[in-house]
Amino acid sequence: MGRITKNKKASLGLLEKEKFYSIDEASQLVKEITFTKFDASVDIDVRLGVDPRKANQMVRGVVSLPHGTGKEVRVLALVTPDKEDEAKEAGADYVGLDEYVDKIKGGWTDVDVIITMPPVMGKVGQLGRILGPRGLMPNPKSGTVTMDVGKAVREVKQGKIDFKVDKFGIVHTSIGKVSFTPEKIKENALEFIHTIVKLKPTAAKGTYIKSIYLSSTMSPGIKVEPKSVTD
Repeated sequence: MGRITKNKKASLGLLEKEKFYSIDEASQLVKEITFTKFDASVDIDVRLGVDPRKANQMVRGVVSLPHGTGKEVRVLALVTPDKEDEAKEAGADYVGLDEYVDKIKGGWTDVDVIITMPPVMGKVGQLGRILGPRGLMPNPKSGTVTMDVGKAVREVKQGKIDFKVDKFGIVHTSIGKVSFTPEKIKENALEFIHTIVKLKPTAAKGTYIKSIYLSSTMSPGIKVEPKSVTD
């Protein structure tokens, strides 16, 4: 068994093992149990009562966090020349088309989000085997395939994220940084959870929100009382 570090021991000492915390308590506590020297991410894990193997129980969507994620999101806009200025003015980090398609074919994927347009999906579609496994493939459902390129870039830069339930029925994402105030962490968490609730599949039976955990990079998870965020 591995040795428990001093910081890990301190973190565990602040948590009551069997206790379920309210979202208010958890949003404060996640800051107190974090001892990293860098500004750690605040993560949320929501276990759902769905069977992701069934198409009618898949949970996928987008959410704009009121306070953003705290991360610098690198955006690539794969657009036609007439849309390049729009993408640049909105804050895209990389803008172009053929040269970036070639770079990606060569193995370059040093971006967080790719936004493109329906007319060029023929070229972008060729990159599916590279972008798909990395979660970078543009998708109309997530708003990353659109003619309104400027709006899409701005939303991503301001904290819009897309999410999808994994094969274990868990939705996981980052909702901020430890440097955020407890109020901002709470409000981002609530926005995320309420979005998931709205996306409940009609085919899902029984308890929908089974468990919620809040944690930071390298911290233990804090069990959140589901009723404190869904009532």
